[in-house]
Amino acid sequence: MSFFRHVVSVFYRKHLSDQRRGLYTSIMEGIPAVILANFLGSAPILTAYIVYLGGGSAEVGLALAIPALANVVQLIAAYYIQRFNNRRLLLTIFGVMHRIVWVATGLIPFLVPEGSRVAVFIGMFLFSFIMGATSSIFFASLVADMVPAQVRGRYFGIRNTIHWAVASFSLLVGGQILQQFDQQTAFIILYAVSVLCVVWNGIELSRYPNPPFERSAASSSAGLFLKPLKDLSYMKATLFIALFILVQNIAVPLFSYVMLEILQVSIWWVTFITTVQMVVMMFSYYYWGIMNARFATRTLLLWTLPIIGASCVLWVGIEILPAILVLLIIHAALGFGLGGYNLLVFNFMIGDTPKADRPMYVAVFSALTGVTGFIGPLLGGRIYKQIENSPFWLQSYGISFLTGIVLLVLALTIGPVVMREGSHRRRS
Repeated sequence: MSFFRHVVSVFYRKHLSDQRRGLYTSIMEGIPAVILANFLGSAPILTAYIVYLGGGSAEVGLALAIPALANVVQLIAAYYIQRFNNRRLLLTIFGVMHRIVWVATGLIPFLVPEGSRVAVFIGMFLFSFIMGATSSIFFASLVADMVPAQVRGRYFGIRNTIHWAVASFSLLVGGQILQQFDQQTAFIILYAVSVLCVVWNGIELSRYPNPPFERSAASSSAGLFLKPLKDLSYMKATLFIALFILVQNIAVPLFSYVMLEILQVSIWWVTFITTVQMVVMMFSYYYWGIMNARFATRTLLLWTLPIIGASCVLWVGIEILPAILVLLIIHAALGFGLGGYNLLVFNFMIGDTPKADRPMYVAVFSALTGVTGFIGPLLGGRIYKQIENSPFWLQSYGISFLTGIVLLVLALTIGPVVMREGSHRRRS
């Protein structure tokens, strides 16, 4: 079936088998989720909202780090999933709570005194993403059982392509709203649409199938937690990816902050540039998924890392070329690399892991990468705070360039040694 026939069939779920209905529900459920995520959580708009509330680079870095930090709670969720059979119910409850609390941050300018707004936002944002991280354990477990191993790469390539098409359009619309209206009116519109998305997403979550859950054979809580830790091949890859994310997140999440606050690029151009990144990601998802049917997941995952590093190094180009042109090239490269990374790292988590213990494997991976993913933007925000009076080259492209060099060294030296192991593991 061609790509476009897959897209059309998403909207017609009657008379389908339970498995196919579940696959299409997964696509439909993600549409309101990505609209909300880009209206409220895309780097340019989230940065603009935090600055609107009175925050600066440190607060932006902290907020951008929170989704990664929240993943630590997946260890608890992975333990308790063994006690419940109804993964669909828990996915729906935690998924809806995550988004309700998130859209409630839109009330902060009306209900919270000016001096406390950023602190309240950070607290609500953290709680929201704790709920979101919990729901993602149930999502990963449910979807891994729902999608046959032999078509995972192709299916998630198509699914992510559709979602990132929606994401690209949403971000472009969100940027236009911020450009055309005063900030208060713009954020009211963005949050109002997001409320509707919460309702739509909740309905779709409740439509997921609920296949039987295969429990772990571990005889104790300690045994359950130790299962992934004893898998040396998996842990080597996980620790390497966690280190890579730590370094990457010093620079990449703050790209929008640098464009808005240091290079003084308009919010319209920032959202347009980020939309270009998303469009490239949209197409790259599909083709990385096709390649995943031919090449091992770990091999392809390793190929994505130098591309991400190169996108950081390319920042040096603004020294000799027009900034907008360089930023477009940077984000196109970043989109191609991140598109492959996001697809393949998910397939790595659910494909390189034993079925019965998959929730704990996913939780360990998410917790470790979550901690380093939290430290990275926080450190990056502090660094930009410290260099406020430094030469312009260091503030504008120096941090990204140096970060990219380190990423390339990691990807081209340690990466091939660590990621080549374990590719023989049988998918389930």
